[in-house]
Amino acid sequence: MAAGQASKPLCPSAQPDQPEAAIFAVIAGSAASPRAAYLEAVQPVTADLIALALPAHPTEVYRIAAPCAERSCQHFNGVTCSLASRTVELLDEVAISLPPCRIRKSCRWFSEQGSAACRRCPAIVTMNYAPSAPMRAAARPLREGDSSRASDDRVRKEA
Repeated sequence: MAAGQASKPLCPSAQPDQPEAAIFAVIAGSAASPRAAYLEAVQPVTADLIALALPAHPTEVYRIAAPCAERSCQHFNGVTCSLASRTVELLDEVAISLPPCRIRKSCRWFSEQGSAACRRCPAIVTMNYAPSAPMRAAARPLREGDSSRASDDRVRKEA
């Protein structure tokens, strides 16, 4: 997959086994404060790159993009990505300027939430074993009848 050439918008929180999956960032920082280090070029997911992540799961080490699964995804509300909207609503910005992301032109999160999603994206780890309360709330799958907005009983970011 070449950035900007996907037929569907790209999900920046994809799994390595999804069709056309590609790595666009490597997770750096610490477990308590992870940060995505964006690659200069998107790399297709290969067995060799998966092996480099071992013994960790690839989504603990890499940020992976793939065409959005839309109605097959637990975060798609039929129109938009609730993971993107909840991320913007519940998580604090971690970047002052836009990160050097190679998938931005095709990214569903950017197309729906704009630069607000990009300024939170560096702190996202798809497979996170110790997420903060706001991250857990943002990542909660939709249930039938849910909308893309967080309800009053969910953790909200502090103003």
